[in-house]
Amino acid sequence: MTTAARKHLLIIAHVPSPNLQRMLDAIVRGAQHTDIDNVDVRVVKPLEAGPDDALAADAIILMTPENLAYMSGALKDWFDRSYYGVLEEKQGLACALVIRAGQDGTGTLRALNTILTGLRWQQVQEPLLCKGTWDDAFLEQCEELGMSIAAGLEAGTPRRIRICDSDVLIRRGCVYRVM
Repeated sequence: MTTAARKHLLIIAHVPSPNLQRMLDAIVRGAQHTDIDNVDVRVVKPLEAGPDDALAADAIILMTPENLAYMSGALKDWFDRSYYGVLEEKQGLACALVIRAGQDGTGTLRALNTILTGLRWQQVQEPLLCKGTWDDAFLEQCEELGMSIAAGLEAGTPRRIRICDSDVLIRRGCVYRVM
């Protein structure tokens, strides 16, 4: 009997506040759901991460606050140090974005989309944009994102499909709604 190789989900998250830490904890909680058996989750701060972290990943979640209508300097620093080291080898990497925006987050999202397009990474669900004043609903959304990405990764390759006008992810014959 062969055992499937374990999959590696990397979360690079800049969490300078207690609420961002709560969001990260929710993502990890979802990604480590008891129904997900074959995915290792690794969380790294952007200033401690390098290209080797992305090279070892099968999927990645990037989390940043909106800072002056842009991503955090820490996440930008990681991209600056890692971009060319992963460009050729990680094309098609499944990824997801989480942005905590006090305003609208459009500048942050635009910047990240530009970088991801250059890397040719594939966003496997719509970016999670948690904007405005704090809302505890952000935590449920983060947990669902973590679970969706990890479940799709465990199933083989996270992929988006359209059924009845809602986004869903397929895993072991089950359909999960992607928020």
